[in-house]
Amino acid sequence: MPWTSLKLETLRLALNQRFFLGLFDFEGHFAIYPQGAFYKPHLDRHAGTNQRVVTIILYLNPHWQPGDGGELKLWTTPGDKTGPFILIEPRMGTIVCFMAGDHWHEVLPATKTRMSITGWFRHQ
Repeated sequence: MPWTSLKLETLRLALNQRFFLGLFDFEGHFAIYPQGAFYKPHLDRHAGTNQRVVTIILYLNPHWQPGDGGELKLWTTPGDKTGPFILIEPRMGTIVCFMAGDHWHEVLPATKTRMSITGWFRHQ
């Protein structure tokens, strides 16, 4: 099993043990946002579905600096996209994890290309 798969499996098992989530598999993709690209506010669990449970993002941007943009804006109150939020810079090695159907989030425009691996632990 490759190193990354082993780490994801370890995390899946830990989340299941601690929070009884019943996570079964992982769906993921490599994303490249060109300069100026953004992603509007959204939830990662689509209406009428319940497969995606936990969102995980790993940023792959070496030498990212404050002012480069591309931050993840993550609202901290479940179900609310008007209240308090945090901004997370997409710096190399930063991992973000949150409940896919509960937390609204968006990607702010960046001044240079931005990369990440984004995925979801899912129910069967």
